[in-house]
Amino acid sequence: MTRIETAEVVVTSPDRNFVTLRLTTDEGLVGLGDATLNGRELAVVSYLRDHVVPLLIGRDPHRIEDTWQFLYRGAYWRRGPVTMAAIAAVDVALWDLKARAAGMPLYQLLGGASRDGLLAYGHASGRDLPELFDSVRDHLEQGYRAIRIQTGVPGLKTIYGVASNARSAEPTGADDGGRYDYEPAGRGPQPQEEDWDTPAYLRHLPTVFEAVRHEFGPELPLLHDGHHRMTPIQAAKLGKSLEPYDLFWLEDCTPAENQQGLRLVRQHTTTPLAIGEVFNTVWDYQTLVSEQLIDYVRSAVTHTGGITALRKILDFAAQYQIRSGIHGPTDISPVGMAAALHLDLAIHNFGIQEYMKHGARTDEVFRQSFRWEDGLLHPGDEPGLGVTLDVDGAGKYPYVQAYLPYNRLSDGTVHDW
Repeated sequence: MTRIETAEVVVTSPDRNFVTLRLTTDEGLVGLGDATLNGRELAVVSYLRDHVVPLLIGRDPHRIEDTWQFLYRGAYWRRGPVTMAAIAAVDVALWDLKARAAGMPLYQLLGGASRDGLLAYGHASGRDLPELFDSVRDHLEQGYRAIRIQTGVPGLKTIYGVASNARSAEPTGADDGGRYDYEPAGRGPQPQEEDWDTPAYLRHLPTVFEAVRHEFGPELPLLHDGHHRMTPIQAAKLGKSLEPYDLFWLEDCTPAENQQGLRLVRQHTTTPLAIGEVFNTVWDYQTLVSEQLIDYVRSAVTHTGGITALRKILDFAAQYQIRSGIHGPTDISPVGMAAALHLDLAIHNFGIQEYMKHGARTDEVFRQSFRWEDGLLHPGDEPGLGVTLDVDGAGKYPYVQAYLPYNRLSDGTVHDW
């Protein structure tokens, strides 16, 4: 019977920090799993190396569900981003192994393709309208059919999601010595401090979407990320004010740990809502899904216990006409992104896939088979995930300390980032 012979945790930082679990069977098959937790990568490294890896050696790699339950229930201390990222890495690596052993792409083991390609959205941003418009045009030229809109706010120096913002932290290692797209994690010994003003944001944002619609027309799907910064009543106000501009979704309009807060938002706006990139288990969604308080599930395969767990969440959501919008920025490695694409292709209630292109060095370390054609993604048809890790190449880029930013209001109060 096939057994797991080795389990290696690989930490590399070609354009940013990534954590990868590499499982090898006694038959020589290799499976990869993404364990990257932005700004807290080494916590997951320790969890895997010190606690999980010793449990994997000698296990049957084909018993995916059993291994998932063993790691989740056997630890007693359940849930949380560190635990679930570690479990996700194991789960995805096991699915990769199983599909490689079967000689077929992973989506075939998940039930086969439910569509020909995957609608993806990109991240346009700018400090002002001219810069934002240039970014939108650039994304349209790259083939994106849906675009997220993030913009500066007058009076604020630095704001989430705007790639051209100045930074006081060290650059992330991009080839031009500057920022790696809008990657928020700055390399250095301390996190970047940003400023925030919710009333100014609420006044400004509707004027931005009015201008974007006037420039690019009514048919382009537009998205926006509120990044957890509003109270429920503020989020309701924003959703209502954006209704004339027909958003595809408003993401993370309020911290959704308070699931009941979405009831108030839902009562006041018909703007579609997307939630969940900081969620880790189905329990985080229980009220949101059963009461139909959201329209899109935003969790990442990497942070939600892997393909096994996220598939169950999306099947639960499908009962309530809620669709997927899997998290996919550059802090999800190509391994985690590939896992998302295979799951996207197989499920019936796919909605849209977030897609940020990785840097050239990352693409050299993680060699991928996915396709990007005419604004649609496809995971490719190589066996498994379709990703191989250049271990020697990864070794050229050691871990670099990096932190996500944090926010302060004008009076100095730390606010949600």
